[in-house]
Amino acid sequence: MILAVLLIGMTLAILIGVPVGWALGISAIGSILLMEVPLSTVPQKIFSGMDVFPLMCIPFFILAGELMAKGGLTKKLVNFAVMMVGSIRGGLALANVLASMIFGGITGSAVADASAVGAVQIPMMIETGYPRAFSAAITGAAACIGPIIPPSIPVVIYAMAVSGVTIGGLFAAGVVPGILIGLMLMVAAYVISCRKNYPKRESKINIKGLMISFKDAFLALMMPAIILGGIISGIFTPTEAAAVSVAYAFFVTFFIYRSIRLSDLPEICLNTGVVSAIVIIIIGTSNLFGMVIAFEQVAFKLGNILKPLGYFSFILAVNIIFLIVGTFLDLAPAILILAPIFAPIAHSLGIHPLHFGTIVVVNLVIGMITPPLGLILFVVAPIAKESIEKVTIEILPFMFVEIGVLFLISYLPIISLCIPRLFGYAP
Repeated sequence: MILAVLLIGMTLAILIGVPVGWALGISAIGSILLMEVPLSTVPQKIFSGMDVFPLMCIPFFILAGELMAKGGLTKKLVNFAVMMVGSIRGGLALANVLASMIFGGITGSAVADASAVGAVQIPMMIETGYPRAFSAAITGAAACIGPIIPPSIPVVIYAMAVSGVTIGGLFAAGVVPGILIGLMLMVAAYVISCRKNYPKRESKINIKGLMISFKDAFLALMMPAIILGGIISGIFTPTEAAAVSVAYAFFVTFFIYRSIRLSDLPEICLNTGVVSAIVIIIIGTSNLFGMVIAFEQVAFKLGNILKPLGYFSFILAVNIIFLIVGTFLDLAPAILILAPIFAPIAHSLGIHPLHFGTIVVVNLVIGMITPPLGLILFVVAPIAKESIEKVTIEILPFMFVEIGVLFLISYLPIISLCIPRLFGYAP
């Protein structure tokens, strides 16, 4: 009864347009009333979910991304990517993916990646002769790389939800899977571009132009290296790395490129505050939601059902469940609600925690482009001035490519564990 109230209440609230964070809280409070638990527990649980020191890295990473985007470094990264692969058939589509791989190493957010890179790349592709729907589709598919290649906001949330998993280890585990997804998307984009005879730059790669674009983008390219290198090498924690990224982004954009002014800072800080508040509220109410889930012993009941499936069938079931959930539920609440339930079962079946965390994040990120409710579709379609339906049709081949890579990651643990083992995060 209590579990039914929880799930039905959350579903109805979301369907009538209540924000996810509030929907989780409302449904949880309704269930708590039936549990006859003192209501004083509600603020305590919400606050305890928010009062976690490593969560401080989330607003810092968001602020760094805002500074980089407002400072015009996104355009410099796109120009460098175009110079690298623009002369290949479908070169702008390949450059789109390459730019997302680089920009994803700065913001750690798929939505930020889709909006920032898309605002530059989609109009460029349309003007060159690419169809609007295809331009939006490759941008949306490439944006999925952002939360996989570190730094990653969903990875930070996962580390908070599942005990015994380090943020640095999860960051390291996402490097190879993120690069692999990017490379496979580039292959798919090239094949489609050749079949449909999409444009390519007629002029060959100009070494001088390539060096100029590299010089313009060099300081932006250094940022992911500083963040990831510092965390993996142990120079600083993820929270400290986030603060360093903000200082670096401000120094580069304000003092070197001089592309932002002091008058831009209030707007940048406001945008950062709004996005950060949304994430933190979801984390707080998800903690309350999780309390009800724990009270109902959902993990124990699911464990009895899923453990007999064995290693391979369990991974298949997890992939199916998370792909479906990712379509309807945002990354943060999906991780906070489901990861603590499935992670112990995965551990009991011999699945490494870093490997399982990567599987979960990749699943939920793909859900962001899965029709009919994929969030990224609603970001890129308006930029391209194209209908959601046409973008959905164009994005399907890229979605299937990402699902194919997901299964490779799922059944070949070495893909996600090779870097963590190299730096001592995994045996």
